[in-house]
Amino acid sequence: MRGRDEEAWREFREGRHGARKERAPKAKPQKTPREDRGAIKDFVATRTGVEVFVEPRTLGAEFSVVLVAHDGEWLRFHLPDESWLKKFAHKRGVPMYDAGVLGYPKRMKDYRRGEPDA
Repeated sequence: MRGRDEEAWREFREGRHGARKERAPKAKPQKTPREDRGAIKDFVATRTGVEVFVEPRTLGAEFSVVLVAHDGEWLRFHLPDESWLKKFAHKRGVPMYDAGVLGYPKRMKDYRRGEPDA
């Protein structure tokens, strides 16, 4: 046992023990693409009663949100993160919900089926 301790001490003194690994440079946070920002702004500006439903992240799916208008029309966006959308929604007074907790509104299904507004 003593031989191991001496060897470990020698490695430590020589700077070989527990040497720090070089860290990879931090990746820059990705910005929400301009096209998506424009489409989201347009959807909110041209429809009434828009709500944002944040979809749960999974191993296979990136961050995504669904914007739903009062009549059930909806659009899904895959975004790098929620930072821009949170600021935008807060500024415009657009409510945001967790779709994993709350679920999706029934009007989305009705809209796709072509059923009239409730």
